[in-house]
Amino acid sequence: MARSERVRRGLGAVEYAYPEHLRSTLETLPTTAGVYLFHGQDSELPLYIGKSVNLRVRVMDHFRTPREASLLRQTRRISVFEMAGDLGAQLLESQLIKSMRPLYNQKLRRVPRQFSIRLYCGDVSIVHSAERDPAVIPWLYGLYSSPRAAQEALRRLADRDRLCYGLPGLERATDGRPCFRAMLKRCAGACHGAESLGDHEMRLRAALEHLEQAVWPFPGAVALKEESKQLRQFHVLRNWHYLGSATSLAAARKLKTAPGDFDRDCYRILRKGLQTHLHNVVLL
Repeated sequence: MARSERVRRGLGAVEYAYPEHLRSTLETLPTTAGVYLFHGQDSELPLYIGKSVNLRVRVMDHFRTPREASLLRQTRRISVFEMAGDLGAQLLESQLIKSMRPLYNQKLRRVPRQFSIRLYCGDVSIVHSAERDPAVIPWLYGLYSSPRAAQEALRRLADRDRLCYGLPGLERATDGRPCFRAMLKRCAGACHGAESLGDHEMRLRAALEHLEQAVWPFPGAVALKEESKQLRQFHVLRNWHYLGSATSLAAARKLKTAPGDFDRDCYRILRKGLQTHLHNVVLL
C-alpha cells in the first residue's frame, strides 16, 4: 500500500470516531414515524433536522456514516417528535427547518422571495407571492426564486411552442410588424396578424398548464386525519399552509396559528398528500 494511501486512511480514522456520548440515546429512540433534531452546545437551535417513517433506523444511519463525523462530534443530544405517519413528518420537518434554520440543513430553508407567472385576460405578468396569494388567486403558474427565473421559464416555453416574445413582455412589441423570431420562423406570427391573439393566448395557456398552481379546494380550514397503531393525529391546514397537528378534532379546532408567507415546499407536500388522503379530510 502506498504511503499516501495509508496516510489518507489514517486521517479518515482520526476524523471519524463513533459518537459514544450518544450511544445511550439510540436505545430510547422510537421506531415510529416522526421528526428528529440534533442539538449542539446551544441546545435551543438544532444543528440538523430530519424526518423518517422509522426514527431509530434513520438516526442510526447517521451514526454509520463517516462523512457526517463533524455533525456528530458537535451533537450533544437528540430530541424527537413522534408523528402518526409520513405526511405529518414531512410537514413538521419543513416547518421546523424554515423557522429554526439549522446549520446542516440547506435545501429546505425558506426561499425569501417567490414569484409566479400570471396570465389574465391575455396579459402576462410576473407577480410576487406577497402580492397575489397563490392559495386563492387563480391563473398563477410556477414558483420561482426571482423574476428573471420566471422570465427564463416563459422564454423556454416560447421557444418550444413558437410563441411570440413580444406579447408576454419578453421583449418590446413590434406594433404590427413581424418580430425578428417571426422572420426566422420561430414565432407563429401573432405579432403581425398571421396568428390571432386569441389563438396565441390559447396556446400560451396550454403551454403553461402543467405549471398551474391549484387554488385551495376547500372553503376554509380542514383537518386531515392520519393514524398509525400508536397515534392518531389531525393535521390542520388552510390555504396550503400547515397550522399544526392535534390528537383530537376538538383540539384541532383550537389551532388558530396565523399562516406565514406562501411556502412552495408545504404546497407541494400538501398537493400530493391530499390526493392520497382526501377521504380523511374533515372541514373545520
